[in-house]
Amino acid sequence: MSLTLADARIATPEGVHDGWLTIEDGRITHVGHGPAPRTGHSLAGRLVVPGFVDIHNHGGAGGSFPTGEQDKARDAVALHERHGTTTMVASLVTGSVEDIASATSSLADLCDDGILAGIHFEGPYISKARCGAHDPKLLRRPDPGEFGELVKAGRGHVRMLTIAAELPGALDTIRTAAADGVIAALGHSDATYEQTIAGIDAGARVATHLYNALPPLGHRTPGPIAALLEDERVTIELINDGVHVHPAMLRLAYTVAGPERTVLITDAMAATGMGDGTYVLGSMEVSVKNGVARLVEGGSIAGSTLTMDVAFRRAVQQVGLSLAEAVEVSSLTPARVLGLDDTIGSIAVGKAADLVVMNDSLEVAGVMRRGAWITEP
Repeated sequence: MSLTLADARIATPEGVHDGWLTIEDGRITHVGHGPAPRTGHSLAGRLVVPGFVDIHNHGGAGGSFPTGEQDKARDAVALHERHGTTTMVASLVTGSVEDIASATSSLADLCDDGILAGIHFEGPYISKARCGAHDPKLLRRPDPGEFGELVKAGRGHVRMLTIAAELPGALDTIRTAAADGVIAALGHSDATYEQTIAGIDAGARVATHLYNALPPLGHRTPGPIAALLEDERVTIELINDGVHVHPAMLRLAYTVAGPERTVLITDAMAATGMGDGTYVLGSMEVSVKNGVARLVEGGSIAGSTLTMDVAFRRAVQQVGLSLAEAVEVSSLTPARVLGLDDTIGSIAVGKAADLVVMNDSLEVAGVMRRGAWITEP
């Protein structure tokens, strides 16, 4: 079956142009300029961007990935799909080894089905001093053997591990992760500048939600933020919800790292798409007020209620990125982090037809995944 989308503004890696594209068997077969050569589905001048890729997401629609409940996980994925996220990694949080393994095994089924793009362990190998919304009683010393068993539970679908570089055993665990094809991400860490560099040298390649759950920048003690920003081997995650990071600090990080090393994430939790109220993240009770999630005890920020379309829109309207830059940090760069940029992340011939149609206000008007409409414009 062939479908032509006509009368569109199309965001490709070469820029934004007026044109059309054709989709066959779930893939993009033609991308053209100007009027379409055949009758197609007119998008009336609306913008088409590649589907968003979210590499750090704990849930939504009342469902929390750390529970491992498949029906709730499907609900969360469906919610984020409607907001333009066509590729998603399910993030877990600190828990007992048994609970993490159980949730991982369950979510691996959804990875087998192509619903999820992988699993991310955010914890338990993180710093007690910077644990944020993670249960400090369940934090553990990094152990390469134990980590290897958790990876086995994922049957090849564990994609990322967040770890604090300063902990005993961390460097060996980072090396183990790299050898197993798991991306090591540094975060929830109280490391020094030098300890962070050691983690990068051991194989860490991502900064988990830069600025958050890390010591602040200091001009005499630069700490992990400076190390992660300046090292060209590292891609940085940023939560662009207006709560976690001020737009000025987002601009600062982007100025240093550029689009090739910057990834927008949601860090969304179960309350995303729901109303204010009380929710659970792992073993921790979370209160959501005015869309901001905080621990009931202590008040630490506990994930977000962000969706990727909002992060994208804020990147253009509040942070000042161009459309092309916002597309890169929302789609292509995260796809590259996952090693999937040959099939997703941009509008190009041969790639999957994962598309988001947006109006002039950069609000979602339609979403397509693998050539099938999730919401039709």
